[in-house]
Amino acid sequence: MFEGVFPALITPFLRNQGKSLDLDGLRSNIAHLVSAGVHGVVPCGSTGESATLSFAEHEQVIEVTIEEAGGKVPVLAGTGSNNTSEALRFTKAAKDTGADGVLVISPYYNKPNRSGLIKHYTSIADCDIPVIVYNVPGRTGQNLVPEIIAELASHPNIVGVKEASGDVGQISAIIELTRDEDFTVISGDDNLTLPILSLGGGGVISVAANIYPKPLIEMYDAMKRGDIKTAQDIHYKLSPLFRAMFIESNPIPVKKATELLGMAAGPLRLPLDEASEQTTAKLKEVLSKYD
Repeated sequence: MFEGVFPALITPFLRNQGKSLDLDGLRSNIAHLVSAGVHGVVPCGSTGESATLSFAEHEQVIEVTIEEAGGKVPVLAGTGSNNTSEALRFTKAAKDTGADGVLVISPYYNKPNRSGLIKHYTSIADCDIPVIVYNVPGRTGQNLVPEIIAELASHPNIVGVKEASGDVGQISAIIELTRDEDFTVISGDDNLTLPILSLGGGGVISVAANIYPKPLIEMYDAMKRGDIKTAQDIHYKLSPLFRAMFIESNPIPVKKATELLGMAAGPLRLPLDEASEQTTAKLKEVLSKYD
């Protein structure tokens, strides 16, 4: 269910004083991505500015995403927090709303010990919904080592990991240790999707797919049929875009790029601020290279 190209959705806001949710824009963006052939969508991740959403907004974004995409493609809802009870609240709400699974970030700031990490994830997985663990040390300050991922994979509801450590050796070790489990390793970094697929990974939760989903889908399909040359050509064609998505903190560049292409985006919420003039100029330059 959770293999292929899954855009990590941006959350569009209106340019009003309160920067309220642009739900019509969200629906439009999702419809565009589904029509392009994405394999699923991920609302309320870090790309969706989940850290600045209220409880009500968080649940509303997931609900609207399920209304627009549910039954067409899987919805993997971001429900993580560094507070286990809060993550449980989000997870139960997503399950009740009809999400197909949840994406749960490793607790940030707290730096829990091994037993705390295991209990955090297993308590969420006990909600009886498929869970994708999200390892992104650059945001959490703590790396989920392969042995911890392998232990979590033994839980029947923990079905995969979104790996954004940037360490291909670690990713290979995770795949090696979980090959006997019903478990998938998903790239959390567009630039590493091709090597992760070559190691046996299952796909990507993608920032760049908000902008150009079809080439990423074509790259994934090429790897699945063993056409490595085509996949490599697409990877190198998209590499400038992948890099451009992180010239400032995500999702600053992708929101600006989405806006430049005429899709719903709007402002960011503090503490994230608008893209700089230099970033905007660079994005225009990169986007001009693609159809």
